[in-house]
Amino acid sequence: MIDKVAWIHLRDGRVLGTRSAGKDTYYLPGGKREPGETDVETLVREIREELAVDIDAASAKHIGTFEAQAHGHSSGVTVRMTCYTASFTGEPVASAEIEELAWLTTADADRISPVDRIIFAHLHESGLLS
Repeated sequence: MIDKVAWIHLRDGRVLGTRSAGKDTYYLPGGKREPGETDVETLVREIREELAVDIDAASAKHIGTFEAQAHGHSSGVTVRMTCYTASFTGEPVASAEIEELAWLTTADADRISPVDRIIFAHLHESGLLS
């Protein structure tokens, strides 16, 4: 099980996705926790590293935890994605290993990871994602 935390940043019916250098798949921004980190500590650190913005930890709101086959891993390896919304300061820019940012909708299902497809469906059913 790969344990990850992701930030759901929605705007105008779209969600912010990231693509790492050398990859062709988009992922929700976030990443793996370091030993001893809470979900929110992971969220703040990862988003600062990947997008150069500061998450307001006090505003973080859990919106769901989702599991699926881990993209690019052998069969049976799953990923658990714990997702949060949160306010922030700054303007997201591709940083660290992130090469590109994109505003995605359910029409982008063929460009995202399996767990993100589940998350996108949940956001769409909730009326948050086009």
